[in-house]
Amino acid sequence: MSFINETHDVALKSWVESANTGKSDFPIQNLPFAIFRRKGSAEAFRGGVAIGDQVVDLAAVATLFSGDAATAAKAASEPTLNHFMSLGQSFWSALRLALSKALREGASEKAAIEATLIAQEDVEYDLPCHIGDYTDFYTSIYHATAVGKLFRPDNPLLPNYKWVPIGYHGRSSSIGVSGQTFPRPKGQTKAPDAEAPSFGPCKRLDYELEVGIYLGKGNALGDSIALDDTDSHVFGFCLFNDWSARDLQAWEYQPLGPFLAKNFASTVSPWVVTNEALAPYRTTWLRDENDPQPMPYLESEKNREVGSYDIIMDVAIETAKMRAESAAPSVVSQSSFKHSYWTVAQMVAHHTVNGCNFQAGDMIGSGTQSGPLHEEAGSLLELTRGGKESITLNNGESRTFLEDGDKVIMRGWCEKAGFVRIGFGSVESTVLPAK
Repeated sequence: MSFINETHDVALKSWVESANTGKSDFPIQNLPFAIFRRKGSAEAFRGGVAIGDQVVDLAAVATLFSGDAATAAKAASEPTLNHFMSLGQSFWSALRLALSKALREGASEKAAIEATLIAQEDVEYDLPCHIGDYTDFYTSIYHATAVGKLFRPDNPLLPNYKWVPIGYHGRSSSIGVSGQTFPRPKGQTKAPDAEAPSFGPCKRLDYELEVGIYLGKGNALGDSIALDDTDSHVFGFCLFNDWSARDLQAWEYQPLGPFLAKNFASTVSPWVVTNEALAPYRTTWLRDENDPQPMPYLESEKNREVGSYDIIMDVAIETAKMRAESAAPSVVSQSSFKHSYWTVAQMVAHHTVNGCNFQAGDMIGSGTQSGPLHEEAGSLLELTRGGKESITLNNGESRTFLEDGDKVIMRGWCEKAGFVRIGFGSVESTVLPAK
């Protein structure tokens, strides 16, 4: 099964030279979408597409296209991508193909588009869409097992984990775009030896390395999305840092799950890499033969063959001391989305099997993506074994959990023999002192 088309051709080059270096996150084979405006301006935010180190201003070039591509470009020129996302797969693909052709070497549209390009270093971003609802899943069995061992050494995985994709309804109002800053959250915590809880700033602030999945065309209330139909509803992907206050979480999570430990901030990368762009990096999804096999509504040949995505991700910490000394951030871990126990298709199918209705712009968080090795952990909670072992950064500083002034930088990319490397850019956000 293949979703590969001419837009993925490794031989394609762009007349935008910065897209052809082999090191750019945004070659012509990528073409991700964002909402932007010139930095520090009062311009209206509008849709743009990344090519090399430039942004194609869709509002300025929409008239160059025709048919479905023109309809899509006009919708994508709006202050959010929701309308564009709602149009569906045929419109997304039409615009992607039109942009690919217009940005290729020798394209007749070069002069018209070149005059509208804006350097990425000169723009600022807004959220790519209005996120009406967001659900955070728990799809990494390695993360679930490592965290479970901290609380239940003899029974780290709860009985339902291998049967059902676990998720909870998150708070969309506190999701911000890369560059987000937020004060250290406050709340109740309870030390193991204390008779009563106390109130104050959290002491165990953590990041979570996740993939964000944006839904495009929705489904009506009462209707479900079949496993093999999910590609027509999944618009694209981003990097997602779902911040967590671990000490608040430990006290409050029973019996209803995350609350104040999760709702104070979450950060997304500005660029949305489309599902179509990721086609070359889809891979087989496997379930251990000794584990329960998925129920029929979560099982198909297509999901087995191309259900996983090999998105490589890493996490770096930049401390205030590093910034003061112009030192490079310290990379602390690297993992891949291919290790996910449940696929994107399974998350979408399960989310709607009860008739839950998605709307364009709704987002799914994958849950913390940790690999099978300890150094592939997607959170400090795992890397420090619950805060018992500190990690040492490149400049000699150490961390068990995050300190005020720390910036967390997450990057993501895909690479595969026979195809061009594409990337997600980064998602960066900084912890401020508690108010």
